[in-house]
Amino acid sequence: MSPFNTISLVGMPGTGKSTVGILLAKLTGLRFVDTDLDIQVREEATLQEILEQHDYRYLRQVEEDVLLNLRLDHALVSTGGSVVYSAPSMARLKSLGPVIYLKTELATLEERVAAAPLRGIASDGEQSFAQVYAERTPLYERYADYILVTGDNTPQQVATAALQLLPRN
Repeated sequence: MSPFNTISLVGMPGTGKSTVGILLAKLTGLRFVDTDLDIQVREEATLQEILEQHDYRYLRQVEEDVLLNLRLDHALVSTGGSVVYSAPSMARLKSLGPVIYLKTELATLEERVAAAPLRGIASDGEQSFAQVYAERTPLYERYADYILVTGDNTPQQVATAALQLLPRN
């Protein structure tokens, strides 16, 4: 079992937060929470549909509301990529346990996002993916307790590396 009440994963879309999160939850004995899924359930729409019906500001507000009200005890939390725009959400996550930033190179992320283009990225439609990456990276780094460079590692390797970053007791 994990010595932590909660472990949170942050990072850009395409870093593998959900995939790595499930594996890390199994390794730590924590339940898995994917806040993107909770947003979709609450709104009865995909992230992309929410963006099309409203805008990125609305999605970010829903994300903050979900994160501030969701039960997060004994959980491995995979967050949406825009969570770092909400200081209250990040304060809550950090108060519950360590925050791990899954850092992936821009070129790798662009390839992954191109393979699944309708991902519902909560950003100004005028910004390129590279601009969103440049804007968010300092925020992820500021809030992270640990930065894990994912490289070309498999999700299992990233999950194992994340577990090794965390103190044992």
